[in-house]
Amino acid sequence: MTMLKSIQNDLTRHIGQNRSFTKYLKAYFSIPGFRYMFWFRTTKTFAKKKKHLPLFVYCRLRLRHYSYKYGIDITYSTEIGEGFYIGHFSTIIISPRAIIRKNVNISQGVTIGMASRGSKKGAAIIGESVYIGPGAKIVGKVVIGNNVAIGANAVVTKDIPDNAVAVGIPAKIISYKGSSGYILNKV
Repeated sequence: MTMLKSIQNDLTRHIGQNRSFTKYLKAYFSIPGFRYMFWFRTTKTFAKKKKHLPLFVYCRLRLRHYSYKYGIDITYSTEIGEGFYIGHFSTIIISPRAIIRKNVNISQGVTIGMASRGSKKGAAIIGESVYIGPGAKIVGKVVIGNNVAIGANAVVTKDIPDNAVAVGIPAKIISYKGSSGYILNKV
């Protein structure tokens, strides 16, 4: 996936298929989550080749600026699929070892952390079309299936199968209705 295509897909998640240059500029200046992901994608792209070192340094500084400004801590080395949607920013922390597939919605106050000991040592793998509600915590090497909805303030410490809805502390599956209705403008 090219940088431009990834940025376009992130934009599609925010504004739909009508992606004119004017709409791009409006989204960049008015949607903090999109602006952060723009600098995340450019930093990740320019980090791959030494000949892009000056661009990488500039993009890395911009990413760090927006990280502090918006309270988002996602390292550029984190593997994040296209169509990543940050609905509301502030206090979002994602482990550099986490793997996030495409069309994932993340809300404010979410932590996707890493466990450094025990049977769940490692970081989470998040499937496609997953909705993660405000304040949710996903800790350790857990696998979140496709089309999953994780409720507000849930603490996930165990694997969640496809199409599940998980809520509570610790997270328990309450239905298998999945994330339909929460994931709009899929790419």
